[in-house]
Amino acid sequence: MKSTLLRHTLTAALGATLFASQAHATSDLSELIAAAQQEGRVDSVGMPDTWANWKATWADLLDTYGLEHIDTDMSSAEEIAKFKAEGKNATADIGDVGISFGPIAVSEGVTQPYKPTTWEEIPDWAKDEEGHWMLGYTGTIAFMTNKQLVAEEDRPLTFADLTEGDYTVAVGAVGQAAQANSAVLAAAYANGGDESDLMPGLELFAELARQGRLSLADPSIANLEKGEVEVALMWDFNALNYRDQINRDAFDVVIPADASVTSGYVTIINKHAPHPNAAKLAREYILSDEGQINLADGYARPIRAEHLTLPDAIAAKLLPNEQYTNARPVENFEAWEMSARQLPSQWQSQVMIHQQ
Repeated sequence: MKSTLLRHTLTAALGATLFASQAHATSDLSELIAAAQQEGRVDSVGMPDTWANWKATWADLLDTYGLEHIDTDMSSAEEIAKFKAEGKNATADIGDVGISFGPIAVSEGVTQPYKPTTWEEIPDWAKDEEGHWMLGYTGTIAFMTNKQLVAEEDRPLTFADLTEGDYTVAVGAVGQAAQANSAVLAAAYANGGDESDLMPGLELFAELARQGRLSLADPSIANLEKGEVEVALMWDFNALNYRDQINRDAFDVVIPADASVTSGYVTIINKHAPHPNAAKLAREYILSDEGQINLADGYARPIRAEHLTLPDAIAAKLLPNEQYTNARPVENFEAWEMSARQLPSQWQSQVMIHQQ
């Protein structure tokens, strides 16, 4: 039933749409679908089933178009490194990287452009003008607190609260993962820094390290479930998803009230994708109404949200809008790209040197 409905709605609505103005795009969506079906599969990196409900999108692509799929989970930096290292011997078609890594991927020459039919509904700040990358969804850095390990009166609501507690704080692989990098940027925002000055954020984590409260545990669902993480800095969509998978009543998820960063993840199609048409069709689907609703069902805020009407049950999964009052998107993208490149060495020299 679902596969038939999706095939009729997406193909009938978009099947005759021409792509004459799109860089490297197939001229007719029906031709793209046929070419993708002939390839028969799409292989991704950094797009696992548990992240932003990719599972539903891969299932839809299989049910609707017969595209088999496998994912290899890795960080944004690792995805780009894989595309570059494999070159023409590529084993992956498409990846999902933090927005600051999109221009890096282009500069490394590992991407190919494709503009979906919904291109005009994607904000200019959220896409590369040639179609090499574009956001599928946004995320905002949140605090996820294990209520069984942290007393109610100690649970942090702001970045200012973090250095006053006696719990450990996990942020993940700073310098490698976009989620962890963005947590540093959010901390910088909260302490007077910005995209070009991350030192106020790095100093907050250095203080946690000096206190012996900077946890090196990865804020993964497995570690959260095992009770190895007391407070984690994570994208809201990951935190809400993990909370509901483990035990909704065992965790608090809040957007820090003093400041946070709203960013997102962009798809990049491998320049040497072994299944290029399937990769383009995957991006087409991700930016369609159905694909965007899938992401919202995974707690991610769709980039085309203003053009969608979310089902009530899905809208109820997200945090109240008022929690995002002091969250803001990256304003100086070039500065943030440069800072993200410097973060690995800065994290070692400014923070990890104090780790006890």
